[in-house]
Order: sequence, then C-alpha cells, then structure tokens
Amino acid sequence: MPPYPAPTPLPAPDTARHSVLANSRRAADLVNALSRESCTLDTVAGVLRAYGESEPLGLTEADLPELREAAARLHTVFTADGIDTAAGRLNTLLAERTGPLRLTSHGGASPWHPHVDTDDDAPWARWFLTSSCLALAVLLWERGHAPGGVCASTACQDVFVPLGSGRERRRYCSRRCATRERVAAHRRAKAGPGGDAADSSAGSPGSAPNDPR
Repeated sequence: MPPYPAPTPLPAPDTARHSVLANSRRAADLVNALSRESCTLDTVAGVLRAYGESEPLGLTEADLPELREAAARLHTVFTADGIDTAAGRLNTLLAERTGPLRLTSHGGASPWHPHVDTDDDAPWARWFLTSSCLALAVLLWERGHAPGGVCASTACQDVFVPLGSGRERRRYCSRRCATRERVAAHRRAKAGPGGDAADSSAGSPGSAPNDPR
C-alpha cells in the first residue's frame, strides 16, 4: 500500500462531523490507516483529529490491537461485492458488537447524535466499530447499494466510500489514483499492441483521501 496521507479536516459547523457520510468516510480512513503495518498511535490520532474529535483523545498503545481488529472486521463491509453481501456482514456486526440505539450530546459538548455503543466512555475500538457500523448501515439504507468499495487502481488497495454529493458511484479512492490510471492507460494506448507501456504505479500529484473520481 502507498503511505497513508492525512485526511482533509471537516469544515464547520460541528454538526458536519456527526453526519452519516462524514462518519462513513472516517471509518474508511481509519480502516486504511490501521491496515498498514506502519500505523502508529499518532497516525490514528491524526485521523481522529481531522474528523473533529476533541482533545484530550486519551489513546494509548494498548488501544491499537483492538482498533486493528475492529478495522479488519469493518474491512469486510467495504470489500463486499454487492448490497446483499454488505447488508449481511453489517447485520452480523450489528448483532454481535452493538448495543441498543441511544442519543447522546456528551453532556452538552456536542449536538445530539446516535450511538450504539454501551456508554459515552466506551473504549476507542468499541466506539470505532459501532459508530462505523451505524453510519455504513444508514448509508446503505439511504443510497440503496453497498456503502463501500475498493480503489480500482492497480497500485492501491485502499477502501473508500464510493459516493460524492449525489448518487454517482466512483471507482477510485482519490484523484491521485484516478490520474495515475488515466496516465497509465494513455501510455499503453500510445505504446500499442505489444508495446512496453510505463509502469501504472508511477506517481502523480495527490489529493486528500476519500475524494474519489
């Protein structure tokens, strides 16, 4: 996998960070970060801060193994090959890992929003898994297809939320990957049959993750 780039911070207002789409994209970014062997506590903290989590985060090295396990479970939802498979995997996670639906404002520190973990002080891994399941389930319900995808670039294995502001499905996790594939296809076309086209993994100017084209 390529090195994990920092996600683009969410804009104001604060309610934006509790939206279904924002939570789904946060889930994808955390899954990608935690899937890398190079992932550190600082990497995870950086993603959480970019999505509006307030200090002090209270993350410790002891949280990483369970966060990685949660990421592995969520990865199966993003890689589902259709809505039925995605729904089945989400149903399993919802049944095994989540609690009753409740609303919380974290003592007035945030807008009211839903949680399906046990309480506001649940461990990070439990919060990550349950909040991601809830967001991805609602996204599947609203959009009518699988909520995740895997980047179509041959040089990338990242998962992402294949949706823009509308209902259009997207194939790439970022403009960087889309540009790389267009350049590679152009070079192959110029080389012709049997030609020696340039390596499709050649780099190109990047952009923030989950800005798929």
